[in-house]
Amino acid sequence: MDSDHLNIPIINFEVSFPEVQAHYINVKMSIKKLNQPYVDLKMPVWSPGSYLIREYAKNVERFKPVDTDGNPIPFRKISKNTWRVTTDALDQLDISYAVYGFEVSVRTNFFDSDHAFIVPTATFLHIDGYINIPSRIVIVPKETWKNISTGLERLTQHTFHAPNFDVLYDSPIEVGNQDIWKFQAAGVEHECAMVGGGSYDKERLTRDITRIVEEETRIWGSNPNKRYVIITHNYQSGGGGLEHLNSTVLGASRNAYRNENSYKTYLSLVAHEYFHLWNVKRLRPKALGPFDYDGENYTTGLWIMEGFTSYYDNLIIKRCGFYDEKEYLTLLANDFNIVLNRPGHEIQSAAASSFDTWIKYYRPDENAINSSISYYNKGAMLTALLDIKVIAATDGKIKLDDIIRAAYEEFFLNLDRGFEENEFQSLAERIAGTSLDDIFQAAHQDGELDYNAYFNLVGYEIVDSNKDKETLTLGITTNKIDGLISIATVEKGTGAYDAGLSVKDELIAINNVRLDVKDKEIDFITQHAAEGDLLNFLIARDGIVREIPVQIRKNNKKIYEIRQLKEQTFLQELLGKIWMA
Repeated sequence: MDSDHLNIPIINFEVSFPEVQAHYINVKMSIKKLNQPYVDLKMPVWSPGSYLIREYAKNVERFKPVDTDGNPIPFRKISKNTWRVTTDALDQLDISYAVYGFEVSVRTNFFDSDHAFIVPTATFLHIDGYINIPSRIVIVPKETWKNISTGLERLTQHTFHAPNFDVLYDSPIEVGNQDIWKFQAAGVEHECAMVGGGSYDKERLTRDITRIVEEETRIWGSNPNKRYVIITHNYQSGGGGLEHLNSTVLGASRNAYRNENSYKTYLSLVAHEYFHLWNVKRLRPKALGPFDYDGENYTTGLWIMEGFTSYYDNLIIKRCGFYDEKEYLTLLANDFNIVLNRPGHEIQSAAASSFDTWIKYYRPDENAINSSISYYNKGAMLTALLDIKVIAATDGKIKLDDIIRAAYEEFFLNLDRGFEENEFQSLAERIAGTSLDDIFQAAHQDGELDYNAYFNLVGYEIVDSNKDKETLTLGITTNKIDGLISIATVEKGTGAYDAGLSVKDELIAINNVRLDVKDKEIDFITQHAAEGDLLNFLIARDGIVREIPVQIRKNNKKIYEIRQLKEQTFLQELLGKIWMA
């Protein structure tokens, strides 16, 4: 779209860094061809892929609109994230504002004297009603900063183009002296940008990421990009990632690359976020694009988006030869351990977890363990069952790979739209030639399926290795702060929960024995008490000391393992090999 020849506004941004040492950047927004009495400028309240209202407008300061002669123009805020500027007969308007950013994460701005990580949803305003118009972005870096990394189209060294604001908002920008190298994988140019140093080996990373990219491209059938950017922020300790249209931002420990387990975890993160290139960014529920940037975008389908991706990330690492079968099955079993050891799995379904992510998953409180689960882990559990059932129903001729590839072709390549969950299920059943209603219904229910009924189909079983072990628990976890021991969580169904111990209670003594900050007494007591014993807790709550008797009970914690059946039929063995291939 050439806005110069159309009757639509022309938008240009300029970003500079005169106060970056104080965690501010300056933004200048120029708007031409207004043709309206006023203009409403809006900043998104959230970032796609991170489902929490983050109120980015709170970090905007010194908002100042002027005409071409520099004269101030009247404006007022009409909502938390909307500035209304009176334009009358003006053809051009310039707005300057400062943005503060000093939160380390993959979805928030961070600026300091070393580099600037720019999250576009937290930085650039758009004209209300004009999301689909192009913009040009000029970055004016500090003299000592040599590199700019972003998925945006580069016009000149410091100038970039976005065909619309959806693309701009999905294209983070890293400015500084990051270590950059490029390579080709699956016919696509890839750029790695490492921020913050680290012990990484470029040649090894290039080789290993190439294998991941090519395996994922094989699964999906084609790669939608001509260019892809991987921005990694290396910290003393770090983690997490966020997918974007043709880029991703990852967090890692700068020493993680020296440890084999940590290195494989990083590769799994790469695999996870790269998988989102198709699953979420293109194949998606209707609610996940086009977006409403002013509020929550609700869907029950995140168990498909994040659950499928969480199932595939480690599976892809196994397929690439980085994990052996035992390592992979341990990681898959961990999804079951995480979910089934939370009392919340009896309260919240995968679909409900998806829908309520805006108020629960990204805002966990002290009771989250009792009231909620993660659609990542529960979704991965259900996805494993789905893959197994499809393999078994088709005698190994069809896998989940084939279903997601068909869904990508149908909903994105052919129809170019999001799907309804029942549409996705119908397509999956058509490809598999069997009903998958048991699994899709389970996503909307808080009960559990008979997992071994599925694993046995391919010659495997899931077992609780802790089932016959006689261990005891009080049902609490603790924090140690300033020499004091306080309760961090109280698990439903335990003696502590039923006795009325509460989060933030200070633990002083048990059975008249003073606790010290090393907290060894609690472990000693649970190891030497008998099931059913009453322990007398001396606690302080809101400054008042009191005694509470707590019954110690059997520890019902599950430690699941997934392993091959000792005796398999020929068909089970064959299907198991196909599943693990």
